[in-house]
Amino acid sequence: MSTDNPVATQTSTSVRATRDREATRHAEYADATRVMVVATVLFTIFFAVWVMFAIVGLPMRKEFGLSESEFAFLAAIPILTGSVLRVPVGMLTDKIGGRAAMMGLLIITAIPTFLISRVDSYQQALWLALGLGLAGTSFAIGVAWVSAWQPPETQGFALGVFGMGNVGASITKLLAPTLVTLVGAGGLAGGIIAGGWRFVPALYAILLVLCAIALPFVTPRHDKHPSKGRSLAEMSRPMMVARVWRFGFYYVTVFGAYVGLSLWLPKYFVDVYGFRLVTAGFMTALFIFPASLLRPFGGWLSDRFGARVITAISFAVITATAFALSIPMGVVPFTILVVLLGVGMGIGKASVYTYIPQYFPKDVGTVGGLVGAVGGLGGFVLPLLFAWAKEQTGRPESTWYVMVGLGIVSTLTLSIAVARIHADAHHGEM
Repeated sequence: MSTDNPVATQTSTSVRATRDREATRHAEYADATRVMVVATVLFTIFFAVWVMFAIVGLPMRKEFGLSESEFAFLAAIPILTGSVLRVPVGMLTDKIGGRAAMMGLLIITAIPTFLISRVDSYQQALWLALGLGLAGTSFAIGVAWVSAWQPPETQGFALGVFGMGNVGASITKLLAPTLVTLVGAGGLAGGIIAGGWRFVPALYAILLVLCAIALPFVTPRHDKHPSKGRSLAEMSRPMMVARVWRFGFYYVTVFGAYVGLSLWLPKYFVDVYGFRLVTAGFMTALFIFPASLLRPFGGWLSDRFGARVITAISFAVITATAFALSIPMGVVPFTILVVLLGVGMGIGKASVYTYIPQYFPKDVGTVGGLVGAVGGLGGFVLPLLFAWAKEQTGRPESTWYVMVGLGIVSTLTLSIAVARIHADAHHGEM
């Protein structure tokens, strides 16, 4: 006579299945967290490389005798290439996975970064600045990589954490001037690593290579490929959607302006308030920290209250603060307002990117790359506009005239889009 208990057997099987599902979910969560952390660290380093000319370009300006416009163009060139290439790099990441894409980018970007330490003319620096711009495509890779591993309910927060990598700009602003001072003109290792401002790109290149070596050991061996098996035409379809370009324009206001000001503010503090380079870098970092570190908070707010509401609040803060900054003032109130401007941008950068996986869950790499490209192009154009406005008016405060105009247009664009959405919803109910 059998002693087996069918009910007990079924219960035991159910318990094991539940445990297996829990173990799988735990492993997925651990892998997703690991990807998010690694991507954030790498993006931080890449961003420090990407905006390097904001600091090393100042001693280069003296060495090569650059004009105002030449300096602005040199600082902006990496922003241009890093922005334009975000779309194809984002699409490639959706195809081959973020792990492989990030590995290739680390190795390739290290080459022009190191060669910058050896330039002896402005023209050489311009050509290498094009290659340095590859560092900016790390954003498109990271957005696709992180979002592919995250469930929808946590994507806003996770992308906000990843976006904190923007704080890499402060690494350049805080450490680069000190490194230039500490390492003499003779350099290190018998002159193999150059000294002075040239030490900074050499150090960054070495750091990129070390990260490439470490990457396979700190990330999951398997990867996710959201667009595997899809044709190029299918992947390109979202680029024809007007909403994507609207998101890109929003990103000009919260990210492009952030990049432009990260490049421009050190010079602003030197020219307007007479600070030394080290102090100007520190003061700029006070803007960079909230504009970067508040992205997770902005993502959390967007998950909780909706990306549209948080984006509107961000635009209002940016516009009002820029208007206040357009009035000549002492350095203390100026710095307080710049920090507030960074708060608005930090929250807004997260809210804009929260839109993307909600509307385009299978095309985060493509759409994220395009939105990042448009925003990054803003970071290329705005320093040139700042320089043009100053040359036309002779007033350094003209920087903020440009920012006020940008904030007003962005607010109007968002308001019109929301009004159309409500109108369409109303007609649908009739």
